[in-house]
Amino acid sequence: MTTTIDASRVIRSGTPILFVTLDSLRYDIAATALVDGATPRLAQLLPGGSWERRWTPGTFTLPAHMAFFSGFLPKQPTPQQPPRLWECRPPAFKEVDPGTFVFDAPNLLQGFKAHGYRTVCVGGVTYFSRETPLGSVLPDLFDEDHWRPEFCSPEQDSTRHQVDQALAVADRYAGQPLYLFVNVSATHVPHGHYLGQSTDTVASQRAALAYADAHLGRLIDQLTARGPWLVIMCADHGDAYGDDGFHGRGIVHPSVTTVPYAAWWHT
Repeated sequence: MTTTIDASRVIRSGTPILFVTLDSLRYDIAATALVDGATPRLAQLLPGGSWERRWTPGTFTLPAHMAFFSGFLPKQPTPQQPPRLWECRPPAFKEVDPGTFVFDAPNLLQGFKAHGYRTVCVGGVTYFSRETPLGSVLPDLFDEDHWRPEFCSPEQDSTRHQVDQALAVADRYAGQPLYLFVNVSATHVPHGHYLGQSTDTVASQRAALAYADAHLGRLIDQLTARGPWLVIMCADHGDAYGDDGFHGRGIVHPSVTTVPYAAWWHT
């Protein structure tokens, strides 16, 4: 279910923004988990109680998030697209929907900062860890970033730790314009441990999502209890588990390119 959001109004009002990426989460897994009742909190929160099926701009974490932080969110698999939430100032000849937030900066984070927002990253997978030079590229875009080993997917209770950190950040900047980003790592490999197995499968990613569901509900409940928030939640890409013989990500296959998406303005 697509909802029309006036993002320009959101920014003008200083409404805080929560952007959650469920790393590597396939659309089919997210959708069937919802229908089967495995993610009851998300079922309560998502507009219309369902995920949108969309196409990602990147097939693994780095390019997908670089696109997201440049203003390009996953697109509908249809010829006609709804207005974008935000966009870098385009050439003079291009018309932009009045509800689109236009930022005059090289990336979305700088655009938010120019409008008084504090941008904070709660990392998950190692692209946010600063453990390597490449692992600093995405965190460097933010005013502030947080990552600890217990935020990463090998930790079986990673989402709880991440949500605790995100809520602490929200407390610190209560009443201020805040762009809070959380990269949920639980759905990224390895996740076989959620079923007590050494291999990662469709079933274990579903189990990881079911684990994360309660903590995501807790995060959104506590944030929105304080006032309005714009919430955007999607996967950055999917993962192949033997589909047509393919495994992993970074490949152009429907299991990787098709992702769940939802956005709503909780007023």
